[in-house]
Amino acid sequence: MTGRFPSAPSIDRTRPDVAVVGAGPIGLAIAWRCAARGLRVVVHDPAPGSGASAVAAGMLAPVAEAYFGERQLTELLLASAARWPTFTEELAEATGTDIGYRTEGTLLVGLTGDDLAEARRLWAYQQGLGLPVTPLRPSELRDREPALAPRVRGGALAPTDHQVDPRLLVPALRTAAQRAGAALVPHGVRHLSDVDAGVTVVAAGCGSAALTGLPVRQVKGQILRLRAPGGVAPGFRHVIRGYADGEHVYLVPRADGEVVLGATVEERSDTTVTAGAVQRLLRAGVDLLPELAEYDLVEAVAGLRPGTPDNAPILGPLPGRPDVLAATGHHRHGIVLTPITADLIADLLLTGVPDPLLAPFRPDRFAGAAADGGPEPTMKGDLWS
Repeated sequence: MTGRFPSAPSIDRTRPDVAVVGAGPIGLAIAWRCAARGLRVVVHDPAPGSGASAVAAGMLAPVAEAYFGERQLTELLLASAARWPTFTEELAEATGTDIGYRTEGTLLVGLTGDDLAEARRLWAYQQGLGLPVTPLRPSELRDREPALAPRVRGGALAPTDHQVDPRLLVPALRTAAQRAGAALVPHGVRHLSDVDAGVTVVAAGCGSAALTGLPVRQVKGQILRLRAPGGVAPGFRHVIRGYADGEHVYLVPRADGEVVLGATVEERSDTTVTAGAVQRLLRAGVDLLPELAEYDLVEAVAGLRPGTPDNAPILGPLPGRPDVLAATGHHRHGIVLTPITADLIADLLLTGVPDPLLAPFRPDRFAGAAADGGPEPTMKGDLWS
């Protein structure tokens, strides 16, 4: 083998090449990509898939999630979303599993005049970036989704914003990683010094802060899961992201009748479901899609997103710790960024050469080093330098 782990008599061939801490979608995808390329991989997690992904809606929305001042992040989101069709095909080939990937697109809607004005400011910015956002009149919206409320004042179509079901994705990634040869260890990691591997990849979501000292904070999100009565599919096909009397919500339909309605964004670290959040989400959802009032409420749950100071992920080697790579801090974007994160980290491990896409997301940007234009880390032998 060439690249990161050269074969030599002095190397302990029983020692894992890569230890991944965290078995959410990011960690499992990295493990799968590394194991499939011949590396010996072990994944540490006492409860795989129990973090933010268990709560996530699974929107693949680089267009709708393109916000002011986040252009580099938007570029990464777009690059990753473009990999999803192939990623889905490869995962299906490896596991025979359907992960609920759907391509109907996303409708962006405003309920009131004020809601529509706020939405149009963002759409104008997104169109200025050359992103596919097509404004639609109310009649055109209801031609696409007749179940939308007559009060909806207008909206737009983001045809390339798709969806996947994270609760199907994570088990599929676990199966793919294990079939490729990765071993799962059902124990947590309290200290990185407890991990024995050539390189450790920290993909532990909110738990990454305690392990690495990186500025990853907990951002609470509450969501609801509804189900169409009678076990039929929901009465709408597109993902709907709406502004309803100032409340921002999304509605994600699943083929099995489920609708995910979310989500709050709270700078809190508890996972308590509050009556106020449930009320606000239901009111906004029903205002946009009145038929939801007849759906069953089957789950109300809260999770913790791994946020960072600039809302962008942290990808690459830790300052002063060339044997530790971070793949964390994905905040709202963990699902859509799964393919590109896995590919970039696996390529870095195999070749020792960081892809230029990694540069804006290096861990050392928070210490000011990234802005100094210092050299990118490279591989020599089996150590970073």
